Amino acid sequence: MHELVIRGGVVVDGTGTPAREGDVAIDAGRVAAVGRNLARGRRELDARGFLVTPGWVDVHTHYDGQVTWDPYLTPSGWHGVTTVVMGNCGVGFAPAKPERHEWLIGLMEGVEDIPGTALAEGIRWEWESFPEYLAALERMPRALDVAAQVPHGAVRAYVMGERGAKNEKATPEDVAAMAQIVREAIAAGAVGFSTSRTLLHRAVDGEPVPGTFAGDEEVLGIGRVLGELGRGVFELASDLAPEARELAWMHRLSRETGRPVTFACLQNDFDPGQWRRLLAEASRSAAQGGRMTPQVAARPTGLLLGLESTAHPFLLHPAYREVAHLPRVERVRALREPERRRRLVEEPSPQPNALAAFVSSAFHRLFPLGDPPDYEPAPEQSVAAMAKREGRLPQEVALDLLLSREGRELLYFPLLNYASGDFEPIREMLTHPTAVVGLSDGGAHCGLICDASMPSFLLTHWARDRRRGARLPLEQVVHAQTRRTAQLFDFQDRGALLPGMKADLNVIDFERLRIHPPQMVFDLPGAGRRLIQKVDGYRATVCNGELTFEDGRATGALPGKLVRGAMPAPAP
Repeated sequence: MHELVIRGGVVVDGTGTPAREGDVAIDAGRVAAVGRNLARGRRELDARGFLVTPGWVDVHTHYDGQVTWDPYLTPSGWHGVTTVVMGNCGVGFAPAKPERHEWLIGLMEGVEDIPGTALAEGIRWEWESFPEYLAALERMPRALDVAAQVPHGAVRAYVMGERGAKNEKATPEDVAAMAQIVREAIAAGAVGFSTSRTLLHRAVDGEPVPGTFAGDEEVLGIGRVLGELGRGVFELASDLAPEARELAWMHRLSRETGRPVTFACLQNDFDPGQWRRLLAEASRSAAQGGRMTPQVAARPTGLLLGLESTAHPFLLHPAYREVAHLPRVERVRALREPERRRRLVEEPSPQPNALAAFVSSAFHRLFPLGDPPDYEPAPEQSVAAMAKREGRLPQEVALDLLLSREGRELLYFPLLNYASGDFEPIREMLTHPTAVVGLSDGGAHCGLICDASMPSFLLTHWARDRRRGARLPLEQVVHAQTRRTAQLFDFQDRGALLPGMKADLNVIDFERLRIHPPQMVFDLPGAGRRLIQKVDGYRATVCNGELTFEDGRATGALPGKLVRGAMPAPAP
């Protein structure tokens, strides 16, 4: 008799092979068998009519602080994720000298829009070195597995102090010291090294992330540690400026070390065809022995603009600033006053930079999100189009939308991956052979973006609901966020429902799978705010053979583990 049997479901096993009906048996935290009419289980789940898939492996999250207080790592835990990789984009909380705690919090707050007060109150600093951080994580019970990369920003500040924090040039001795810290971290179980090379990533004080301007000798000197040890992924977010030089060192590093170099690949409005060049370069690199891996998103990087969000079109307007301090209900009342409305709609607002000006005036890119949320809206659904049909100013339409639902409404502004007004570029990226799906940013951008639901969105939109273009096969969608993501980080023990593999899986009512609209809640430590997005349709989630969520509710089981480095495949 097996410990647990998932009986009679439609098994989509993560390998890309066709779905088939069958049972999945689990013993001792592993898949014991997959097939028809398997032996009975001490406990059985009836999966007839439901999908049975591996648990999702989300390789781009920022739970580095939240992991110390939230055993369920929500929202990701609600969406069937059973393994998360954090420590992306060069920011994290180890290594950390005691006098640098506040600075590291400010770095994460600025880059990832996570309330600093929540981090300050929630993090239990039980470490200084990265191996000590991993040991602290290992002691904490949780419902899903976690893996961590060592972040450049923390390493640079640890070695170079204020010189590192201010992005001064590293000396050869500095580079050697940073490489040694990364060597120790990888040996202890870090699954990679991450850095940021984009000016969009700044600390709360406005300073670029340490490492933003690091020269080739620094990134290669640190990155070669991965080749020396034969493990780990080099992850980065980059402006790719100059493009040829950035791509050159990435290819060189991946070819020299034999390790993957994964970088964010998104369409932007300023160079809307760049993503095709990046995919082509990744293919050329592969043909020459490199392992450049574009990390792509399943939908646009969409800003959620609202009166409780970090931004909205009227945020800097003098008429808004006069009442910005008021509680939401009182603020809504004040914003409905006729004279204040007139000023907001008719008078210009100062803008500190081009990005703020774009977000506050590009009403052709601003949409009601709707319920269920529509992440691929047509141009005629925009605020600008609505205003034209109604003979009103777009500012007036936007203001009315923001004030609806007593000021809780969120408007959708697809910032990246939407230059063409549809998802065709995203579809090409998702299906490219060198690409891996990621960039959910779970745990981050608490006041502006909520993309931790991407694993569910891959199923609902790409495999079932898309109307404005071709869909993707269900088996391909499952493979993309299970076996494919697991293999990027050498997690060879998960991501497929095969005998001997780790028993991480989801039972999904595919026809009723529904993502709810995002909502702002104030449930972080210190009553910090964050956007969350709930989902219906996950009948069960299993991690390490134990049922962790059932019909959307946590069971209380906390079988999650720390993933220390590469995980070997099960013995045949």
